[in-house]
Amino acid sequence: MSFWPREQPRGGRAGDGGRHFQDQWEHQEGRGRGRPDLGFHFQTPNPWEQQPRPTTQRDQHATVVDPKNNETITIKIPVVSWKELQYPSGKLGAIPKRPEVIDEQKQMEYLKKILSSKVYDVASESPLHFAPNLSKGTGVNIWLKREDTHPVYSFKLRGAYNMMSQLSKNDLEKGVICASAGNHAQGVALAASKLKTQSLTVMPRSTPPNKIEAVKKLGGNVVLFGDTFDDALEHAKQVCKEQNLKIIPPFDNEDIIVGQGTVGMEIGHQMREPVDAIFVPVGGGGLIAGVASYYKLVYPKVKIIGVEPYDANSMASALYNDQVVQVQDVGTFADGVDIKRVGDETFRISRELVDGIVLVDKHEMAAAIKEVYEDTKSMLEPAGALAVAGAKAYYKYNNIKGVNVVAITSGANMNFDQLSSIAGKVDSEATFASILPEKPGSLKSALSHLVGSRNITEIKYRHNSEKDAIVFYSVWLSEISELEDMKKQIESSTFETFDLTNNEVFKDHFRYMVGGRSNVPNEVFYRFTLPDRPGSLSQCLDALSPRWDISLIHYRRQGTISGDVLIGLQVRDSEMDELNESAKKLGFDYAAVSYNDPASKLFTNI
Repeated sequence: MSFWPREQPRGGRAGDGGRHFQDQWEHQEGRGRGRPDLGFHFQTPNPWEQQPRPTTQRDQHATVVDPKNNETITIKIPVVSWKELQYPSGKLGAIPKRPEVIDEQKQMEYLKKILSSKVYDVASESPLHFAPNLSKGTGVNIWLKREDTHPVYSFKLRGAYNMMSQLSKNDLEKGVICASAGNHAQGVALAASKLKTQSLTVMPRSTPPNKIEAVKKLGGNVVLFGDTFDDALEHAKQVCKEQNLKIIPPFDNEDIIVGQGTVGMEIGHQMREPVDAIFVPVGGGGLIAGVASYYKLVYPKVKIIGVEPYDANSMASALYNDQVVQVQDVGTFADGVDIKRVGDETFRISRELVDGIVLVDKHEMAAAIKEVYEDTKSMLEPAGALAVAGAKAYYKYNNIKGVNVVAITSGANMNFDQLSSIAGKVDSEATFASILPEKPGSLKSALSHLVGSRNITEIKYRHNSEKDAIVFYSVWLSEISELEDMKKQIESSTFETFDLTNNEVFKDHFRYMVGGRSNVPNEVFYRFTLPDRPGSLSQCLDALSPRWDISLIHYRRQGTISGDVLIGLQVRDSEMDELNESAKKLGFDYAAVSYNDPASKLFTNI
């Protein structure tokens, strides 16, 4: 085994064309309030028009330990937006720029420690299952490394126990503390029970109740603090100092990484066929750092590919910038990986050993959950299905067939309330809106021509004026070719039609709203991302009303750690700066809905 310096192309922004290229996320221009340009639109504009936010214009200070002299130092961490690094689904991007010198001795130490890890005092080897349906649909042989089968339903038990089993008797007598939104907390609680010590977990107030109860059932104590993981982590650090407890970090620790590395060791002796790549979900980086530390030394030709959500691309952003960064406004759909900043050690290892990062969206994660369920009858959480979604996208994008692939299913701590939201994101149907003449028989005639004999799953019709009406309808699709056939039918029709299949503002809000278009003067629409806790919606409304009249509101709980609310406000142009300042002070992520968005055009008069 040997390492040598090698230059690789940097990951970066994609070129033109494709569903997920950079220009999809750029701001919509113009604020016209007139009627939309009618016609057939399959490439709908981005429904969110983000308010300008600083990217690398400001830095965050962080305290780290200098490995050369073991002294604590303060460094600057660049702050970036996840939107700064976007490339097509399935493309291998953020390919690391390898350091000039690889620390071979350090990696050999990791390999030795992985081989002698103590995780099997409490954990069993997880199975490696072949997924026949996934394999057939993808054209490659997909094997699932079932980390969701552990007693805590995730891989987190490995790292937590490996670190805690090496603590001194004095540290164990005092107890341990951690910060977590769920899976790490359960791993720490079970490890603490095995080692006969007390554990305290600080969790965000938005943590789903099922994850809180799971920690308590394992003997752990829970304190709720803050709205985000970062809030909980800072409080855990404070309590750690006050009570002299040993903190168990979720990912950025050598013993944690070693414990997670046993996943790679197991794949190595379970997989009997040659492996093209192992796909690993990435949050803080502990799992991919551990897997790479074993696999790249033993099987250097096998690709180790990380998978992240488009809106939580902390490792991809770090590898692209060639340094650890702080990512703003990360998405929370896959709450197990919504980490703003990866670990320093996990980044160092990934820079040396990982082959790159694949990005996927929430629809691809939802589809992966469904397909894994069909193969295993197990329901993964979104982060748990991340690697499967990445593997599917990668082999489709690169048109590779017939190879053996391993995807790590990292967790199954699903919040039951989130199921409806996930099911609604599986692309098994297409949704459209058509403008019809307001006369008898036009609805029947239009649907007969546009939909034909296909199965309609949902339909909404509303009288709009004496001249026309709007009909919204969803059609079940058994395969992608049906959508292409339907496009041809719609293009040949005289009806003005809009494709709303991937329009988030419609899918999350307008599809649930019944009523006609209202002619409200000076109306603007904003979307706020609120922590899913009591009082957050009232806090949002208090900041806006009674200063501005609320003309519309829609909020529907999704069962995740955050919720999305759509609010219509009557705001004069001269008051827009004041509105944005009030929204910014509120502290929640927010965005204005584009005036060019077809969903808002069809439902409103802006």
